[in-house]
Amino acid sequence: MALRLSKKILAHNCVIKRCSLGFYLSSVIQRATLISNQDTELVVSARSIYSSVSSISYEQHRNSSTQNFCTAVHPEKLCWEGSSRAAMLKRLKVALKEHQVNEVWESFIDFKRLHGFPEGFLIHKLITELCYSSDPYWLQKASDLVLVNLRERSDLLQSDILTKLSLSLARSQMPKPAMMILRLMLEKRNLPPMNVLCLVVLHLVKTEIGTHLASNFLIQICDHFQSSRAKKSDHAKLLQPDTMIFNLVLDACVRFKLALKGQQIMELMSATGVAADAHSIVIIARIHELNGQREEIKNYKCYIDQVSAPFVQHYRQFYDSLLSLHFKFNDVVAASELILQMCDDRKSLPIQRDKKNSQRSYLVPIGSHNLKSGLNMQIVPELLQKDSVLKLEGWLETAHDILDDMEAAGTPMGYGTFMSLLTAYYKGKLVPEAKALLKQMRKAGLLVSLSDEMVASTCLSVVDTSACCTSASSSTSKSDLANALVQELRDEEETPSRVSDLVNALVQETRDEKEEISSRVYQFNSSINFFCKAKMIDDALKTYKRMQELKIYPTELTFTYMIKVYSSLGMFRNITFLWGDMKRNMENGNLVVSRDLYEYLLLDFLRGGYFERVMEVISYMKKHGMFADKWMYRSEFEKLHKNLYRNLKASEARTDAQRKRLEFVQAFRKYVGID
Repeated sequence: MALRLSKKILAHNCVIKRCSLGFYLSSVIQRATLISNQDTELVVSARSIYSSVSSISYEQHRNSSTQNFCTAVHPEKLCWEGSSRAAMLKRLKVALKEHQVNEVWESFIDFKRLHGFPEGFLIHKLITELCYSSDPYWLQKASDLVLVNLRERSDLLQSDILTKLSLSLARSQMPKPAMMILRLMLEKRNLPPMNVLCLVVLHLVKTEIGTHLASNFLIQICDHFQSSRAKKSDHAKLLQPDTMIFNLVLDACVRFKLALKGQQIMELMSATGVAADAHSIVIIARIHELNGQREEIKNYKCYIDQVSAPFVQHYRQFYDSLLSLHFKFNDVVAASELILQMCDDRKSLPIQRDKKNSQRSYLVPIGSHNLKSGLNMQIVPELLQKDSVLKLEGWLETAHDILDDMEAAGTPMGYGTFMSLLTAYYKGKLVPEAKALLKQMRKAGLLVSLSDEMVASTCLSVVDTSACCTSASSSTSKSDLANALVQELRDEEETPSRVSDLVNALVQETRDEKEEISSRVYQFNSSINFFCKAKMIDDALKTYKRMQELKIYPTELTFTYMIKVYSSLGMFRNITFLWGDMKRNMENGNLVVSRDLYEYLLLDFLRGGYFERVMEVISYMKKHGMFADKWMYRSEFEKLHKNLYRNLKASEARTDAQRKRLEFVQAFRKYVGID
């Protein structure tokens, strides 16, 4: 068509002027390129465009003999292509300069359809412009554009552009595309600096899904780091995570009650040689509390007891977690002793040490001291990150929490304990807390006939009297309170039924089911955990069977310990047996499984090649509406089974077993988006 048109042009000796280019460009774009959705289609065949241009030009020439054409037309190509490209580039540059996002995108789409991607610097400007928008629509467009660019020209995009985009996506609470960008950067061994990465993670962990993705991504970083370190690669230093990113992820795991994931991250912190600071230690204590691991948290206590004065209040939560575990194990004596220590300021404040020694680090075993090959956590109890602030709060809140727990159990404290705490509140000028406690006392039938003013006057007179005493008696109120609490607890030991009520209240599960867990379960789990860490499989299995004989239902932690040790030894078939036990317990209502344990099972079944079990776990996750990190599952599959049954058809299967396995492999491929 173009050739015939060229011949007719030459025969009539017509001349086209450059000013007519705009008319033809407009006509071509309107009639040829805007036939599809400009917001979703990025690529159109150039051949169809050229065909449309030729036919349109011919029709215009036939209908108007006065139209002017170029005398210098190449026999097979119209000459206005170069000028149209320049005009469209100019339109794109002007829109970028004026920050008109809609115009920028339309100009880019028009240019892309005719000429492909513009120069790299314009792509960078376009993505940057889209990043500045807080609109999720434009941020998603930027993310899609990055994917297309990386497929066609992997070297086109610079790391700073990708970093900026991932941060913008994370700020707008778009964790999935943000994580996609970060994972692409990790694959190319081009991660952003760790301080910038922490900013992205800071926004990601604000939601539960973001926390799932951030924790899995941190696991990937640790795997890459350990692999590079084993190869003695210089790149390992750039991949090593720091304390801050671990703290962000661990804290989020605690907030969203992801106890198993928190345990995994904590162990990776030790394996990668990252030191735990003061914040890390408190968060680690919370994770041990969630997992019922009293021996693990006790390993830290001797070092926390020695911290200098400014850090004592900071570690209040550490002691709270340990106290909670004492109650879970029904160890009232240990709880009593700890309460005395927590409330006695004079004994809990060590002598101020030299600043040089304050930054000393220690190695704390994760698990029993008797494990020869166990992990050790490096801790620096008096180290805080530069953006951290010490919270200098009192201990009184802890005492009130204990009173609330005992009241909930139907065993309220006595008059003396209440008055000790009330006096301590007035001494600390905590008037709202004092009024709340006084209201609670009156509900218990105490001080009903006295007005608030009379009670306050009585307590303040006690405070004034104690102020006149020697410095040795300055902590009397707290000592009295602690002694009263301890005495109450010890008195409870003489009445087994009341002790049982108290323990039942304090050991209440934080999950939706709110089911009571016996202290014996924690003891069995502690033993199984030890055997599993020591790779003493037979002893762990005997303990597990003993629980069943005693009609003590295994918890999620019980199965987790067993699954992890089987996985570490490559005994994936044994995990299928445990999965059968888990399903029976779930059907009977005796077990609730978290998303993290489902994910452990899914990955282990993938590694073992049990695809029927894989799809079974996926169906359970779907049933409970759990988030699935499909990118990670796909990555694990491609690493281990990339070419498995890729070209095999069902009709070509040799046996029924192979045909059935092929069915599940294909179902998994479809689920994660392979092929």
